[in-house]
Amino acid sequence: MNTTTIHLRQLIGGTWADGAGVPQRSEDPADPAGVSVAEYSTATEEQLEQAMAAAGAAAQDWDRRGLLGRGQVLRRAAQLMEDRAEDLAVLMTREQGKSLADSRGEVGASIETLHYHAAAARRPDGATYPSGHPDEVVRTVRRPVGTVAVVTPWNFPLQIPVWKIAPALLWGNPVVWKPASDTPAMAVALAEILVEAGVPDGVLNLLLGPGHLGAALVGHPGTAAVTFTGSVPVGHSIRDAVIPRGAKLQMELGGHNAAVVLPDAHLPSAADAIVAAAMGSTGQKCTATRRIIAVGDCYDELVGELVGRVEALVVGRGADAGTALGPVVSAKARDQITAAVQQATDEGAEVLATAPVPDTPGHWVSPTLLAGTPELTICREEVFGPVTTLLRAADLDAAIELANGTDFGLTASVFTRDERVARRCVDELVAGLVKVNAPSTGSELHAPFGGLRDSSFPAPREQASDSAAEFFTVSKTAYLRLAPEDNS
Repeated sequence: MNTTTIHLRQLIGGTWADGAGVPQRSEDPADPAGVSVAEYSTATEEQLEQAMAAAGAAAQDWDRRGLLGRGQVLRRAAQLMEDRAEDLAVLMTREQGKSLADSRGEVGASIETLHYHAAAARRPDGATYPSGHPDEVVRTVRRPVGTVAVVTPWNFPLQIPVWKIAPALLWGNPVVWKPASDTPAMAVALAEILVEAGVPDGVLNLLLGPGHLGAALVGHPGTAAVTFTGSVPVGHSIRDAVIPRGAKLQMELGGHNAAVVLPDAHLPSAADAIVAAAMGSTGQKCTATRRIIAVGDCYDELVGELVGRVEALVVGRGADAGTALGPVVSAKARDQITAAVQQATDEGAEVLATAPVPDTPGHWVSPTLLAGTPELTICREEVFGPVTTLLRAADLDAAIELANGTDFGLTASVFTRDERVARRCVDELVAGLVKVNAPSTGSELHAPFGGLRDSSFPAPREQASDSAAEFFTVSKTAYLRLAPEDNS
């Protein structure tokens, strides 16, 4: 694995330039005492102004490229990403910490997403309506919304940006992108691919910097739409900045997802799915299972199935063969997760199972299965790591009430062989995505993705091409009437 430090720069108006702000570095979470993964200087608000101006200046020509022309650029980007897939996966593991298998999967999903949105360029665009005038056609047309601010997290440093940037570009919008500070090298790698694929100067701008730079971006009067994935507090601050001035807003803000297990479920497969969803990617997924609700008399048997699986998890360097879980992304994240587990045990939770972690420098967190009650703080507040809590429910009514007993509503899963129970859970669980006999994680890119309550925002969902078109465009209705013939 390459261990040299990468020098990163900003992309503004088609030019790669050093930031004019504060020097920063990103580190390998599995080797924080080693060589930095990347170094750079942050962008300044003056450079943000330059990026916004460049985006505005490039917008018209990019719009005139047409859907098919823009789709061809995305198709070339997919091919370039496929050519560099292994290098991208290795870089992701080095910078973010996830296992190499997870990184390869994320690169593959990102390639598929680019192909999907490229193909969407050939779908019908708009609709026609009958007219009361014989020489008139009424039709709708989609127009770009304007400059889109893209603010993305570190847990999926390639896939989530591609989810947002690909449809924004396809529908004719210029983009100014502020990625998470923990994974800047992955952001630059994606931007390089898009530029090489043919995204014109100014259409994609990349700014590396801290949170206040993102706040300035989403609050900029030239920003027509904001798409954001991150925490609830930051999301609420973005909402308060964006909505009063009438810009579009799309947000995914985390979850506290429940898995409801019925006594008739096939418990070994349910346990496989739950542990994968709770612990996969070191628990650093918004869709991870945070609470497990055992209904009726299946509790003890489910404990037996879960404990062995958690204890068998292999935690280590993401690049090492056999590693299931890598480190968490930072020392700050490690300390927050450790403190949350300690608080839970102080409040009365029981530790049912853990897995060992390496005795080496790194941001290691032991995967932890707790047993407790709904009153625990950890059962109400999201902990972004490999921790999940097992709860009891007397019956299905109590289980649904318990599952819905948070401010979140992103995903949920239910394990049962009873189709009536499954249908009821789909109807009554307050979640934007409900899985039956499957992990709470994972989604199909052609289906809408998003949550309810504090997990999202009432706006078009992500991923599905119809949802993407609705968010990244404005719709006009045109009445096209033939001009009278000149008989003079």
